[in-house]
Amino acid sequence: MIEMTREELILKWLNNELNHEELQAFQALEDHDELVRLSAGIEAFKAPEFDLDLAKSGLMSRIKSEKAPKRFNVAKYALRIAAVVVIAMGAYYFSLTRETSVNTLIAQKSSVELPDASEVVLNAASTLSYNAKNWSSARDVNLTGEAYFKVAKGQSFKVHTQDGIVEVLGTEFNVKVRDGIFEVVCYEGSVGVESDSHSEILKPGDTFLILDGKYIAAEKETRSRPSWTENESYFKSMPFRMVMNEFERQYNIELQTEQVNTQALFTGTFTHDDINLALKSITLPMNLKYGQKNGNTIMLSGE
Repeated sequence: MIEMTREELILKWLNNELNHEELQAFQALEDHDELVRLSAGIEAFKAPEFDLDLAKSGLMSRIKSEKAPKRFNVAKYALRIAAVVVIAMGAYYFSLTRETSVNTLIAQKSSVELPDASEVVLNAASTLSYNAKNWSSARDVNLTGEAYFKVAKGQSFKVHTQDGIVEVLGTEFNVKVRDGIFEVVCYEGSVGVESDSHSEILKPGDTFLILDGKYIAAEKETRSRPSWTENESYFKSMPFRMVMNEFERQYNIELQTEQVNTQALFTGTFTHDDINLALKSITLPMNLKYGQKNGNTIMLSGE
């Protein structure tokens, strides 16, 4: 025979701690059905439809109208319900503030359609995040890595990066933020770029480039879109270390060097579809040799 007060049974039930015999005793309580219905109502709560004032008034009304025996501790029961309400409020707030995040792996590219039908193509090892819930009031995205944007016309569109902010109304542009590079290229429309040290309005063909903290005047861009979107990386007078880093991202391999000046400037391209051809493309202009070292490691050495 279970010797347990009504209050103890209810508290154990609320905490899901009843054993088989205790559950039978709980089911024999006079107000068992009412307690179960109240619990089910709480569990059915959906965060996006949450109304705090309505929830409070409803709960207090149910508690006040409860005709429980004297030994039932209403305060503890109300605290349990309040805890559920707090959790639900947190879920509701999270649903409003959480961001959508898209990541690409090494040797991977991905296309993303934003809520306003703007299009983004992410290069390898990049991350794009944005808040879809607030999109109608703020077209803001966060970017690490590299991405090509085709922005639908509308209110201001901002790309936030660790090195600066890019702002447009409706246009096509590329943003690259990694390896000491902050580069923005405008392909259509106009683009406003602002960093800690420099700000500029770009027109089609214009490039904004900060390399290792220094603003660099760049030549006009003649392509209609970034070369990497067509599986080819292009470099114009860039330190060879940056070429190596991009090569590793596109082929998921490690490049090691021996007697190689990685600060020497490189101009040229390499394909993303043929590693042997790509290796020749980056080593021949630099008078380098290459050979498989082990597994995913390739050694580059000076001649």
